[in-house]
Amino acid sequence: MLLAGDVGASKTVLALIDPAGGPRQPLAQAIFPSERYADLDSLVAEFLALHPVPVEQASFGLAGVVSGQQAEITNLAWPPVDARRLAARFGFRSVSLLNDLEALAYAVPRLVPADLHSLHLGLASPGGAIAVIAPGTGLGEAFLLWDGSRYRPYPSEGGNVDFAPTDELQIELLRYLRPRYAQVSYEQVCSGLGLPNLYSFLRASGRADEPAWLAEQFQAARDPTPLIVQAALDGARPCALALTTLRLFVAILGAEAGNLALKVLATGGLYLGGGIPPRIVPLLEEPGFLHALRRKGPFQALLEQIPVHVIRNPRAALLGAAYAGMPDDQQGAS
Repeated sequence: MLLAGDVGASKTVLALIDPAGGPRQPLAQAIFPSERYADLDSLVAEFLALHPVPVEQASFGLAGVVSGQQAEITNLAWPPVDARRLAARFGFRSVSLLNDLEALAYAVPRLVPADLHSLHLGLASPGGAIAVIAPGTGLGEAFLLWDGSRYRPYPSEGGNVDFAPTDELQIELLRYLRPRYAQVSYEQVCSGLGLPNLYSFLRASGRADEPAWLAEQFQAARDPTPLIVQAALDGARPCALALTTLRLFVAILGAEAGNLALKVLATGGLYLGGGIPPRIVPLLEEPGFLHALRRKGPFQALLEQIPVHVIRNPRAALLGAAYAGMPDDQQGAS
């Protein structure tokens, strides 16, 4: 029996998996608000108390930096997750810790058409590298390389590299943010944490007025990001400021997705994961996203060939964590 987990700053998803049935058919699954728990240990203890079955292995994808047998969860005030401590407390024979984007990347070769929304079918090169970029609470990036028999995922911290503006508006954005941050990274302009920065910049620059009803909602909201997305996509009363914010976000995401595709030569495909892309598919289907992705001078023709997909399955990272925790001869399970 395998315990798989997708551990994020906002929520954690745990599942019990019998390898014979495969990760897509968990025996039990539950979602927990991460910040309500002191650490991962207490969260796992509650889940296993509800499902008291012998568990031999555990595998967790975590939104943070993994170093050896420990991991620090970014944007969450938890002590380090320690694989040895978890194994000793719960009697696990083995515990795997993966960066959340590495876990998502594990799932990518096993995704089926129903898990995806294709923005551009392109022409994937057999064995070509695959790039994964995932704006959620933060901005994650990963890639997969073919080793001759299978794709192997690799994590990165590419979301924390310096933001590089691509037009006059983005240059103004950088100037607006520089006094506020020691380093203006892509995560600060292309994530759930970054969306409010874009919104504040556009509001301050006077490019669109903030409606009173939305300003009132912001005052009561703990997290303004969902409000921005909802206001932009509201068919009854779309907010021009929120819509402009999302279009700026999409342009920045497209440019960085193209950067990643060039860095790893992602001729096998580019996949958009995280919580935001599935919610803004109509805007990703506008010409601006692919234009920003491909606007790389002499490499535009190369980028036009790369397939681009949105990962719609909200449990993809959990699937990947499960596959990573299974023996190689069982990873083909559906």
